[in-house]
Amino acid sequence: MTATRQRPFRRLLSTTVCLVGATAMVAGCTSNSPEESSSSGDGGSSNAASSNDDSGDTVTIGFSAPAADHGWMAGITNAAKAAAEEYDDVDLQVAEGTNDVSTQISQVETFINDGVDAIVLLPFDGAALTPVALKAMDAGIPVINVDRQFDSPFAARSTVLGDNYGMGVSAGTYICSQLSDTPNAVVAEIAGIDSLPLTQERSQGFADALGDCGLKVSNRVAAEFTVESGEEAASNLLQAAPKIDAIWNHDDDQGVGVLAAINNAGRDEFIMVGGAGSANAMRSIQADDSVLKATVIYPSTQAADGVKMARLLAQDKAMSDLVEVEIPKQIVLNAPVVTKDNVDQYIDSAFES
Repeated sequence: MTATRQRPFRRLLSTTVCLVGATAMVAGCTSNSPEESSSSGDGGSSNAASSNDDSGDTVTIGFSAPAADHGWMAGITNAAKAAAEEYDDVDLQVAEGTNDVSTQISQVETFINDGVDAIVLLPFDGAALTPVALKAMDAGIPVINVDRQFDSPFAARSTVLGDNYGMGVSAGTYICSQLSDTPNAVVAEIAGIDSLPLTQERSQGFADALGDCGLKVSNRVAAEFTVESGEEAASNLLQAAPKIDAIWNHDDDQGVGVLAAINNAGRDEFIMVGGAGSANAMRSIQADDSVLKATVIYPSTQAADGVKMARLLAQDKAMSDLVEVEIPKQIVLNAPVVTKDNVDQYIDSAFES
């Protein structure tokens, strides 16, 4: 983060305009028939001949991600498989999900030895997987890095990321809009694992957005992205804070436990905003049957976008909605707020907690 930061409300607006629905952008860029071009540059000139979705040379893509022991992570793998199934020219080789770094390194080495055309990799540990990703790149196999970045810019051809800071900004901006008539509002935060940079980024964005409307976090606890930890952390929070006006919970998986604790305590004087965008959270928002009134998306479609980008790279194509003839080096997906008013736009692509 630079010393001079944009005001959160302005930052959120620019994020929405510039990065809106990068998932949709990738899907659109692989389905639009581009205008004819006289350009003879390589790396994307083939787009002028036909739609990027037209069947081409079969490409083999290796995919590796951590174990699906969390709803969001399961959603990542399921979405990647679904994206590959859209194409008859994609052979997706899916390695078994693992939280063992050595096993994941071995999986990537197998992809390299098999000579796959591209690798989509969500590393359990970005630093630990950097050397083998570099090895793949040195072998001429483009790597699409998903969610957790490598230590070297040379370890990936392209990176697809969610916006953790933006999640906090979105959550804080929404709460500001709901509490505009409550200047001394008590705002609470149930974070994820505090030692993780992603949690720190989410909390910073939240604090910055609240500060823009004169609010601050009055009570904060941390959980561990699990149902059990969410229930425990929320119980502690509710005991410590007899009055609350709004809560932001960073993660909808741990939010199952958070809502259980809230129901057990019989508390309903506040609104709650979730995080990540699970289907069960959206169904609750849709039904308006709890304190949960919104959730902020952290897309579980990142690897699906990675698969589509890997296909384009392997077939020497680019994103046909862009003038640029190369696949972007990095895409940061938007972090929109889902409410009862717009939930129908997002629920079909949501993951199950």
